[in-house]
Amino acid sequence: MSQSAPRRLLPLLGHNGGRSRVTCRFRCGDACFHDAPNTSANAYFGDIFATALSRRNVLRAGAIGAGVSAIGLSSMSTAAAEPQAAGRGNPRLGFTPVAPNNDDVVTVPEGYEHNVIIRWGDPVLPDAPEFDFENQTAEAQEKQFGFNSDYVAVLPIDEDRALLWANHEYTNENTMFAGYTDGNSADLEQIKVSMAAHGGSVVEIERVRGTGAWRAVTEGERPYNRRITMSTPMQFSGPAAGHELLRTEASPEGVEVSGMNNNCAGGTTPWGTILSGEENFNQYFVGGEAAPDDAKAALKRYGIAVEGDTREDNRRFDRAQERFDLSKHVNEANRFGWIVEIDPFDPTSTPRKRTMLGRFKHEGATTRLTRDRRVAVYMGDDERFEYIYKFVSDGKYRPGSARHNATLLDSGTLYVGRLTGNSPAEEIDGSGELPSDGEFDGAGEWIPLCNASESFVEGFTVAEVLIHTRLAADAAGATKMDRPEDFEPNPVTGKVYCALTNNTARTPEQADEPNPRAANKFGHILEITERRNDAGATTFGWQVPIVCGDPEDPSTYFAGFDKSKVSPISCPDNVAFDRHGNLWIATDGAPGTIDSADALHAVPMHGRYRGELKTFATVPVEAECCGPFIYEDNRTVFIAPQHPGEDGTVEAPTSTWPDDSPFPRPSVVSIWRTDGGEVGS
Repeated sequence: MSQSAPRRLLPLLGHNGGRSRVTCRFRCGDACFHDAPNTSANAYFGDIFATALSRRNVLRAGAIGAGVSAIGLSSMSTAAAEPQAAGRGNPRLGFTPVAPNNDDVVTVPEGYEHNVIIRWGDPVLPDAPEFDFENQTAEAQEKQFGFNSDYVAVLPIDEDRALLWANHEYTNENTMFAGYTDGNSADLEQIKVSMAAHGGSVVEIERVRGTGAWRAVTEGERPYNRRITMSTPMQFSGPAAGHELLRTEASPEGVEVSGMNNNCAGGTTPWGTILSGEENFNQYFVGGEAAPDDAKAALKRYGIAVEGDTREDNRRFDRAQERFDLSKHVNEANRFGWIVEIDPFDPTSTPRKRTMLGRFKHEGATTRLTRDRRVAVYMGDDERFEYIYKFVSDGKYRPGSARHNATLLDSGTLYVGRLTGNSPAEEIDGSGELPSDGEFDGAGEWIPLCNASESFVEGFTVAEVLIHTRLAADAAGATKMDRPEDFEPNPVTGKVYCALTNNTARTPEQADEPNPRAANKFGHILEITERRNDAGATTFGWQVPIVCGDPEDPSTYFAGFDKSKVSPISCPDNVAFDRHGNLWIATDGAPGTIDSADALHAVPMHGRYRGELKTFATVPVEAECCGPFIYEDNRTVFIAPQHPGEDGTVEAPTSTWPDDSPFPRPSVVSIWRTDGGEVGS
């Protein structure tokens, strides 16, 4: 299909805490109510062992040359530029913080407005029917906006038009269908509707009268609009494509795969595509207890039950598609847990699961260029005691060369992180008290796991490293984190930030300098400074600039800023930067930890006001704040309040957002300044 509008090449900007048990059930299959899958003997950061890969293995992984610092999405330039003068200037947020609340609305600061761009069930494809809550069908849902958006991105077409991408992570059947109890008793059509509500959407949007507000385009052909679901044909690419562990009855060659699921955070590429990460895919499968014995260790490592029948309280997607029964199709689980690359400008294109980026519970895929213009992708594995990862391509990015750039994520080196603290072990006791040097900080290295042709983990082939990445990272001696989620580089300083959401399972004995608080229900932020500010570097320094929670809690820390002047924050999840170097943090789990709705916060990360964190927006009752995305002109913030009213039912709703109707509808929202200025400043 030919397109009338030109593609705009993009550079890159470069639970169990307070979450409801209902969300834990539907989003991740109660992951935090089971033992953590990581039972490896890997040391925690505080008592990290000296064993490392041999010098020969490190050398043969290839020395990665000096690299480019982050390029801001807000700048929308395709040039691989250095960051602005690092540490100079004193960015400060110019809005009055929103007070903590539990209101069933989106609350924004004085001088700002917001609107709903698109809701669950709104038409996406031109022939989609209007949403009919009482008479939902899978056929209709496949053409309508899906449920529970998480990662959102907005890619410009021209000055006043853009494409909105939204991941549809998972479904809350209790608020979707009257009388729903579980997948065993659900009507089969309800199961099919739920499956169709997963995936992602491409929606053309337009600016409202030259303001910072946006709305969905509802008239005309809308040639870009697209729905991607669990049934959309996709292909594997990269070194693991075709491996026997990816072969099934439906795909004997192990190259084709049907759909994606539980897509959480993501990223964009400089060539204008979307990277969408599959996260808690394990919960959709049954039959693990009857899987072959030689497959059970890997299944268990990814959180799939291999003992006892898991059909009770399961969505039972296997009733609609047999492939979700591992007793019959054991390799089907290996076909999920990948980064999916999607071209939003070509609705006829086939999405690709990029095996070179590894398989785990992906949270985020943030891209950055090295100094010699290779592509680095930063990724978190969102579970307690899991790891941080980075991929660096072999090939270099070429602006305007679509065919070449489409190969970059299939060949390179996949790394996993290992960090050490620089304080005496006795000063890190799990209380969160700062060590004597006044900082939680230290050094780190990216350990190579494999490249496209060679494995650096003994006992693993390249394909096995990529398909069973968690097991390979265990063997390589990676370090254990407090639920690493989204990554984002600072466009001003070039430093890279990772949100660590929480980990109440960490004991005082397991506390270490990068994870300094035991029973960490509030989470924290990790700041990484790679050698020479190079995305291709294999060594880095790190700090923990923010330890979240109520500022009155002595275990909290806000980069040394006066805590009497900051807002409370809990459970950081997704992050973004504006072009001034302010970090925007969306949260997941605040209501059960600091008695306030989840929110979007902003905080300068360099200069005089580093650490002055302010709440910018709160989301409706029982919702999680997803997104965020700062548009290129810094005039709009996009968020996606997910699962409003998660504890309610159709018969007894706890939220009626956004339309004051008998049921809530997860939606995407734009927020802007009424005077037309830049958000936050």
